[in-house]
Amino acid sequence: MNTICGWKVLYLHLQWCVCSIVRLSLLEIRVVLLLHSFVFGLCPGPTQKMNLFQSVTSALDNTLASDPTAVIFGEDVAFGGVFRCTVGLRDKYGKDRVFNTPLCEQGIVGFGIGLAVAGATAIAEIQFADYIFPAFDQIVNEAAKYRYRSGNLFDCGNLTIRAPWGCVGHGALYHSQSPEAFFAHCPGIKIVIPRSPVQAKGLLLSCIIDKNPCIFFEPKILYRAAVEQVPMESYQIPLSQAEVLQEGSDITLLAWGTQVHVMREVAAMAQEKLGVSCEVIDLRTIQPWDIETVCKSVVKTGRLLVSHEAPVTGGFAAEISSTVQEECFLNLEAPITRVCGYDTPFPHIFEPFYIPDKWKCFDAVKRMINY
Repeated sequence: MNTICGWKVLYLHLQWCVCSIVRLSLLEIRVVLLLHSFVFGLCPGPTQKMNLFQSVTSALDNTLASDPTAVIFGEDVAFGGVFRCTVGLRDKYGKDRVFNTPLCEQGIVGFGIGLAVAGATAIAEIQFADYIFPAFDQIVNEAAKYRYRSGNLFDCGNLTIRAPWGCVGHGALYHSQSPEAFFAHCPGIKIVIPRSPVQAKGLLLSCIIDKNPCIFFEPKILYRAAVEQVPMESYQIPLSQAEVLQEGSDITLLAWGTQVHVMREVAAMAQEKLGVSCEVIDLRTIQPWDIETVCKSVVKTGRLLVSHEAPVTGGFAAEISSTVQEECFLNLEAPITRVCGYDTPFPHIFEPFYIPDKWKCFDAVKRMINY
């Protein structure tokens, strides 16, 4: 055990040195992820090299194999789905457990609620997060409130809703949105967004077994870009627990999903160019979120930068900023800063100007340090 811990300390030191010198691109993230998963190995047992969509497939495969009540349904899932996340599952488990639905999101979620209330493990796929809005009433007024309105006599806690999420480079206004803040305002559901294959599988399996309806948003730009050694057996990563990815002393960088990798690049740039020590946190669960971990970090660093792709007004960064301001006001050395998408529909050819890239975040770090 001591030998293993020694290797981990050495690895963290080497990773810090590399990140301080090299600016990682999104595609180069896979190298760091592979090293991280090799050294830390979250779970025992055999692993396999997987990208993010394959890790989702593995989680669904584990669930179907272990839970005879589990069913997967949605638009085009029978042949594998648009992003191939359910490929091969219908052939392996049969058309009664993995099947297509009509193009009707409110029907997909309503059907899933009924299945979950009847005792089945219902896993619904919305083809893109942008298409989830026709199901808004079913999620907010039915799924989220089912347990409450029945006095806990009935519930649909076995319902998990998956959806590809975020920008992808060419998705434009109907295939790029990040709608997590819409649902964060609704008590009764959990919202989870992973950053990597190992995280995706563990968090998805936790959502599936959780006794509350969950929405699991999958960063589609990472489906093939992020690669790790992922355990083949089932495992869970706890919900509502943020993860400190890099310790720091001068500023806290908080994000989720794809933006976590941007923050890691920003942390390396800040260390190299400014000598600024950044603490990087992946929030992972949007609701209910880990207030304690975030506030503990801000008390230490005195500064908080929150970044997400969704528009800045009413985005979840605003909720985080308000809470941290209330809890950590006397510890703040600079105003809490948000670097987010603009208050416009998501553009097509102007996507590079819209997204909160590393340069915008780095400029925010400089402003906060010089405040």
